[in-house]
Amino acid sequence: MTNDRRKPIRWGMVGGGRGSQIGYIHRSAAHRDDVFALAAGAFDIDPERGRAFGVDLGLDEARSYRDYAAMFATEAGRADGIEAVSIATPNNTHFAICKAALDHDLHVICEKPLCFTTAEAEELKALSEARGRIVGVTYGYAGHQMIEQACAMVRNGDLGEIRIANLQFAHGFHSAAVEEQNPATRWRVDPKFAGPSYVLGDVGTHPLYIAKVILPHLKIRRLLCTRQSFVKSRAPLEDNAVTLMEYDNGAIATIWSSAVNAGSMHGQKIRIVGSKASIEWWDERPNQLSYEIQGEPARILERGMDYLYPEARIDDRIGGGHPEGLFDAWANLYRRFGFAINNERGLAPAGIEELVFPDVDAGLEGVRWVENCVRSADAGGIWLDYS
Repeated sequence: MTNDRRKPIRWGMVGGGRGSQIGYIHRSAAHRDDVFALAAGAFDIDPERGRAFGVDLGLDEARSYRDYAAMFATEAGRADGIEAVSIATPNNTHFAICKAALDHDLHVICEKPLCFTTAEAEELKALSEARGRIVGVTYGYAGHQMIEQACAMVRNGDLGEIRIANLQFAHGFHSAAVEEQNPATRWRVDPKFAGPSYVLGDVGTHPLYIAKVILPHLKIRRLLCTRQSFVKSRAPLEDNAVTLMEYDNGAIATIWSSAVNAGSMHGQKIRIVGSKASIEWWDERPNQLSYEIQGEPARILERGMDYLYPEARIDDRIGGGHPEGLFDAWANLYRRFGFAINNERGLAPAGIEELVFPDVDAGLEGVRWVENCVRSADAGGIWLDYS
């Protein structure tokens, strides 16, 4: 199979079929910059429904497959077969599909969590390295330009020494037992499908990764977690959790993960506090970054403006004043995934080696963090050395 950077990467999907919100987001992001072109898919657990959906998307009926195994095997034998695949299925399927894709020499873009256990994640990491294939994980808002601005501000010392990170992803949409009437939500609170946690893995890993991007020099030393099932039918999985972390430099962080923050639409907020100043970002107002210097009025930095650091303007598509949000952040991630894939082929633009994107190590870190949080919480909320 061949490709160059002038041609889109031939790409397939597993899951994300008709009615899937996340499937629509993946396809929109992948196509935004013409880095990927959808060539095949196994979109649905119902083969006929999945085949019909693929045809509606414009695929050849023969390339709208009954399941991922058939797709991987058949596409591997085609001169124009897929080169990468996105996995947008329930959590319990991620490991097997990702492993099968890597075994067929495909690059992988996977919904989080990458898998359920650290051992599984380490196996996928080893396999991706042995095969020379990229594994990306979709922590979507990590691709937003104002996150790049936050990174640059920390890197350039605008905040001083980092002391505190106050992080949350706390929405209110599951304040009641909505899963009783909604199958799309039901699997998220079933351990057979969701794994060892609900909100820790589903929402908490997002601010965890963004904090890692903004504060790459800090390492978690130990953590303490407490988790609750306020909707009792969800036990043993939690719908609310608070995690306290200590970094190796003495800084502290909290992550509030919740689906029962009644009245909150989305509630992903990142606040980084330094010895000189603080910054705060909120995904419901993603184009603004609050910059607060001690003793001075707060400043609101706006996306797309010349006063931002160059790193925050690399992904500009439209000028300042025009809002960019979820779809744009995801598109930025997909563009980076594409550059990383082409870099493996020696086809990416010069200098792309320093590209930051949520890779297999980010997926592994998310799984490790959830495991440690669950261990701490289930032992009564004790401090654990991070391992």
